Amino acid sequence: MKREAVLHRNTEEFIYPTARDRLVFRIRTAKKEIQKCKVIYWNRDDGVKKTQRMECYARDGLFDYFRCQVIFSKIARYQKYYFILEDMHGETWYFSAYGVDDKPPEDGFFEYLYANGNDVVTTPAWAEGIIYYQIFPERFFNGDSGNDPVGAEAWGNPPTRENYMGGDLRGIMKKIPYLKELGVECLYLTPIFEGDFNHKYATTDYYRIDPAFGTNEEFRELVEQCHEQDIRIILDGVFNHTGIHFPYFQDVLQNQEQSAYQDWFLIEKFPVTVSEDAYECVGAYPYMPKLNTANPEVRSYIIGVMEHWLKEYRIDGWRLDVADEVDASVWEAARLVLKKDYPGCILLGETWGYGGRMLRGNQLDSVMNYLFRDAVRDYFGKNVISTEAFNNRINNIIALYREETCQLLYNLLDSHDTERFLRFCGENKKKLKLAAAFQMLFVGSPAIYYGDEAGMTGENDPDCRRCMIWDEKADRELWQWYKKLISLRRIYSCIRRGGCRTILADNEKSVFGFVRYEKEKKDPQRIYALFNNSSVSQRVFCPVADDTVYIDLLSENEEAYPTEWLTEKVSDRNEEAYRTAVVMEIQPYAVKVIKKKGGYPYEER
Repeated sequence: MKREAVLHRNTEEFIYPTARDRLVFRIRTAKKEIQKCKVIYWNRDDGVKKTQRMECYARDGLFDYFRCQVIFSKIARYQKYYFILEDMHGETWYFSAYGVDDKPPEDGFFEYLYANGNDVVTTPAWAEGIIYYQIFPERFFNGDSGNDPVGAEAWGNPPTRENYMGGDLRGIMKKIPYLKELGVECLYLTPIFEGDFNHKYATTDYYRIDPAFGTNEEFRELVEQCHEQDIRIILDGVFNHTGIHFPYFQDVLQNQEQSAYQDWFLIEKFPVTVSEDAYECVGAYPYMPKLNTANPEVRSYIIGVMEHWLKEYRIDGWRLDVADEVDASVWEAARLVLKKDYPGCILLGETWGYGGRMLRGNQLDSVMNYLFRDAVRDYFGKNVISTEAFNNRINNIIALYREETCQLLYNLLDSHDTERFLRFCGENKKKLKLAAAFQMLFVGSPAIYYGDEAGMTGENDPDCRRCMIWDEKADRELWQWYKKLISLRRIYSCIRRGGCRTILADNEKSVFGFVRYEKEKKDPQRIYALFNNSSVSQRVFCPVADDTVYIDLLSENEEAYPTEWLTEKVSDRNEEAYRTAVVMEIQPYAVKVIKKKGGYPYEER
């Protein structure tokens, strides 16, 4: 047994409360080495030992990951515990804080002390598996030519870093019926506050809508119209930096060492001029000076802005720009203040890597899942990794984050900061459709970047910020594909909120499959999704739990497939053994989504 692979610490990554009387335990072991894992736990006051079986919920290239939830009769406190591991050879091992041994430990136990109220991991239930739609307001739709910036160009001209096209809030309002028909559930708007440049990431006034987009009252109207259609809306909070015309930075430029706001920024030398060597800024971009977010005054100002738009305009939360570059105390304080009066608001951070530091329950609710985007890009878009490598990377994401967090991860294919996914895959719309299907069926919250559903393409910034294409120019077939996938997500609760396990990762055929499933129900939903990421048709055996007829939910007539008996059981990460399979032919760059015929109804649950 690879003892060095076994890992558990009594920290929030490995043990945490989901309620004051419920603890989740997690442990890591070497890949395919442990067939059974149990946690032995007891209160240090009574010493009565209890046992809980753990499930293997993820497997990547090196490790297996086990977890379980324990429910207590009272507040979880003073719990001592250790683990029992049974390997594939039937040998039993014991793991405590002192390490792995072949004998039960007599001391050196792990211990969980106390489940305080603020330790409980809470997230907004509405955001679990929700469908986001990201809008770059300047390029979505021009609903009011009267507020167009001077020199605005014709709609659809090639985008540059400087030009304007006239998109605005009124334009978004006019397209709410379009968004509703598509099935969008939450809008994420890139910055709309008064600021420099067409992207508005250089904020001048955090309390005023940029005049090029409309007025504060028009924004209030937009929120109300969205809410009437059961569409939520979150704003982009750019609190890591400001623009140079932000009044407090202007005060520093004018008053230098005598400015009351010099500590609001990270000044490196006086006199301060607009230059990258005078103060810290975003990258080497002097027009975006970095805020000193460790300053309590700055922290209070940021929280004040966030609370203002929640209270006065009833927004549903914040997407927080470069959240991993902001002092952690800002998000810790913001969570305590905002969640008290607005428990349903979401705090969603931007990060391009693993965001676990911000997701320990005391800062943010979710992050932009660029780890997901990178894996999908490399597998479906570029075909530069194998099916096995893709499976390892996807399962590593599931393993890294808490189960509760996985349901809220903002799973994107592209954004205003990347090439369009269609450009990634060489303008091959079959590959885009395949990737979009994976995005919509996988665990988490899928995020559409405006226009992907219409067939928009483009290189990185600024080309990815082209004007939205409408009417006859839009790809209607692709739009219908997105709508169909969204409808499946809205119909089947196991796709929106259920568990996820790999059932097929065939390197030779480039076929990948997973099952989305419900737990602890008499007739649990199970939806199987299989993806052929190759240029030829593939005959596929999909292991299934029920010996019955299955139907394909993406075919027009719900094509039916009988099951076949397997001569040997197929094991699903030691948790479920399959004796039957559905045999089907999958076309090049195509997906099959199957469920058993009958059973759980075809309706929202």
